Amino acid sequence: MSERTVLIVDDELAIRDMLRMALEMAGYRCIEAENIQQAHALIFDERPDIILLDWMLPGGSGLELMRRLKREESTREVPVIMLTAKTAEDNVIQGLDVGADDYMTKPFAPRELIARVRALLRRASGGEEQGRMEVGGLVLDGESRRIIAGDDAIDMGPTEFNLLQFFMSHPERAYTRGQLLDHVWGGNVYVEERTVDVHIRRLRKALQTEAADYSGLIQTVRGTGYRFSSRGL
Repeated sequence: MSERTVLIVDDELAIRDMLRMALEMAGYRCIEAENIQQAHALIFDERPDIILLDWMLPGGSGLELMRRLKREESTREVPVIMLTAKTAEDNVIQGLDVGADDYMTKPFAPRELIARVRALLRRASGGEEQGRMEVGGLVLDGESRRIIAGDDAIDMGPTEFNLLQFFMSHPERAYTRGQLLDHVWGGNVYVEERTVDVHIRRLRKALQTEAADYSGLIQTVRGTGYRFSSRGL
């Protein structure tokens, strides 16, 4: 496998140095930006495989850059980990809602960061891909990583795709948030359970298509978690 490129976007040189050293020791190639303008240029010139994005940046916020990336077809699939000193739940949820795949609150351990980077890259590349599955006209093709409803392709992020792939492979069974984290994110990755709720919400939104509303396939099971069921159609 070719060397993966990580873009580090942070205005603090000491943090960039720490991240670069840890990532390079783990075998990654690093590029750096200290503001939104530099980051935007590097993203389109270098095409990084994953982005570590600070919340607060000179000339604008990381959320502003995130919105721009998710609007562009060429960059919306790039995994993003938000780096933030903000700990309030509303701020964390806001970052995930805008499109972040994960977040880390400063200060954090480099080993944990590397684990999350590896997990996100594994998920973005499809991990163990599966074949074609269909439920009520909704088709998921694991080899091409496409989702089709009728004649229309459905756009969604890599995490939502992997969630749907897992659900379609394991229908009619309720899973807790913790179990979903283990199966989809990986058991050695430290992600809070509320992250699951954000991605479920984004998956349901993506499944509301012009051809049909498939969001009902993802059912909330009170006191437990979530279940995929064709009875929701």
